[in-house]
Amino acid sequence: MAQRQRSLGSGERSGSVGIVIKGARFTEADAEAQVHGICFKTGPPERVGVELEWLVRDRHDPTLPVQAKRVAATLAGFGSSNPPNDQDDQEQASRLVRNPEFPSLPSGASLTVEPGGQLELSSVPAATLGELLEVTGRDLAALRDAAAGVGLELCGYGLDPLRPPRRMLDLPRYVAMEKFWDRDGPWGRQMMCGTASVQVCVDAGDDSAGGSGYRARWRLLHAIGPVLVAAFANSPLRNGKPTGWRSSRQQVWAHMDPGRTRAPAENGDPRDAWATYALDAKLMCVREPGSADWTAPAGLTFREWLRGGSATLRPPTHDDLTYHLSTLFPPVRPQGHLELRMIDAQLGDGWIVPTAVVMALTSDARAAEAAMAAVEPVWAQFRDAGDHQMGSLGSVGPWLRAARFGPGDPTISRASKQCFEAAEAALSRSGAPAPIRQAVADFTERYVLKDRCPADDQLEGVPAL
Repeated sequence: MAQRQRSLGSGERSGSVGIVIKGARFTEADAEAQVHGICFKTGPPERVGVELEWLVRDRHDPTLPVQAKRVAATLAGFGSSNPPNDQDDQEQASRLVRNPEFPSLPSGASLTVEPGGQLELSSVPAATLGELLEVTGRDLAALRDAAAGVGLELCGYGLDPLRPPRRMLDLPRYVAMEKFWDRDGPWGRQMMCGTASVQVCVDAGDDSAGGSGYRARWRLLHAIGPVLVAAFANSPLRNGKPTGWRSSRQQVWAHMDPGRTRAPAENGDPRDAWATYALDAKLMCVREPGSADWTAPAGLTFREWLRGGSATLRPPTHDDLTYHLSTLFPPVRPQGHLELRMIDAQLGDGWIVPTAVVMALTSDARAAEAAMAAVEPVWAQFRDAGDHQMGSLGSVGPWLRAARFGPGDPTISRASKQCFEAAEAALSRSGAPAPIRQAVADFTERYVLKDRCPADDQLEGVPAL
């Protein structure tokens, strides 16, 4: 569940794969059916996982750029000793990702390297929070030890507070991605090369109309999203100076292509809304085996490509759509499971708290109901001001207030306190391990009840300008 999708490097190759499905060209209807079938996998919501991104920096001088060979040395002891030789797996090999046949860590978790040298640990799905904490804790200890062995450390900030963005990986995907983002300014490079997050992954849910159904869970996760942004905001600095935002990582996302970074509009069933969102998003890159240039025509959407809107591109395939889906970055991304992307990276083992809060609010009916009631005023303030669009779950208003002010926004502060109270009660009812409950209680005491967030710790260490 929480691991990266493996299908990109397996099976038939993009570019050589047949474009005929059941005797017909890959059509909009085929594409919509594919999105419906793979993005919301229904079943009892039970599992939880995490994708933990870390900035990597020199242990003795955090302002220094880190060379790729030092990151490679960190990962040298993990996984298979036989990286893939296949031409189309070159991207994975270059990213220091081992053969998908062999997990990178004994637990089965995978390790990947992001464009700026950030490391990401993607856990296997766990049946309980306790299991996730135990297994991922061991994996992180091993990874931290490996980094320390080459003079590096894993740093849990949402945005690099000191170093400018610098792309480490020179691969077709990232070259094309950089070109795409550069059309709208410098923000894309900051996201690619200088940000990190805690991505909590939970099951989509069953097909019922109740709280365990994917429709209710999709709506709940979007509704509580601003509270999660504010409570765990941890990126107030850029180049060593305050930005005026508690989550400058979310500031970065707010300046990027809204068709792939903002929440989909509320539009009936989430599957339909997501299919519309995905097909109407612009192409970021087009994989072409043997070519170093994956640049997509500017402004072309996947829907337009399906309709023959490009004179230079071959017809799209189902593999192209799968790859296109991997270039969409909304706050909640359906990948069979639901992946929450709005939470800044946290120091040390701080990832445990947002993971526990999300799991508590989504797995306990009483907590979910309390959370929905708590966040209603967060969204209603925009509807009450006459902006009904801004008050919908697809709006940016609450997200931006949460990112800029954190729990300093009074409405978000009240909602946060109520959501954390509901989460603590749910964790107690579920019999969650004492260390997890204590971590949530300590975070609540240190931050939530005092209208603070981890970003405030960083700001307190910055001299007045």
